[in-house]
Amino acid sequence: MKALKIIRITAWGAVAIVAGVLLAFSGILPGVERPGAVTSSTGTGAAAIGGPFELTTHRGETLTNEDLEGKPYLVFFGFTHCPDVCPTTLFELTGLLADLGPDADNITPLFITVDPDRDSQELLASYMTSFDPRILALRGTEEQTDEAVNAFAAYYEKVPLEGSNYTMDHTAGVYLFDAEGEFAGTLDLHEAREAQLQKLQRLAETAA
Repeated sequence: MKALKIIRITAWGAVAIVAGVLLAFSGILPGVERPGAVTSSTGTGAAAIGGPFELTTHRGETLTNEDLEGKPYLVFFGFTHCPDVCPTTLFELTGLLADLGPDADNITPLFITVDPDRDSQELLASYMTSFDPRILALRGTEEQTDEAVNAFAAYYEKVPLEGSNYTMDHTAGVYLFDAEGEFAGTLDLHEAREAQLQKLQRLAETAA
């Protein structure tokens, strides 16, 4: 019986140790962050999303974060060879901007490609003719793309397919930023359309 009791105590002790380790890395404990988790701004509790970037629009113009000062904007990452999520999101945004009416002019929508190797300026210019003309497609060098992705705490990865082809795995959310450049949440295209319009309306009202 003593031997059985010792085995039980040892087993439960091991379980407690493992649970403690998992809890520590889960980000639940104060002061402990999950690997790869978005950090928060010190003392504010606001997600550290948004930062310096420099990219080129599908019209050939340079756009930086400084150009957006005083303007509410939204950011969506994708690529032109995306089979469904990217074009669907852009079509949905096109419809939402139309429904928003004149207030939509206060918002600058940005579509940043994570596939600059294939998404040339010419290809992006042709691709964007299917969507609202206020949506700016942006591209950059690999380094500029990485800088933009990191600035918005996003993610992308090239995924090889059969032969020499590939696709891109990437963050698919739509980020919202007010006129002060502060992160204002995300647009969930699965929620009620009225809720989406309300979010965009509030965003537009922050325009200087």
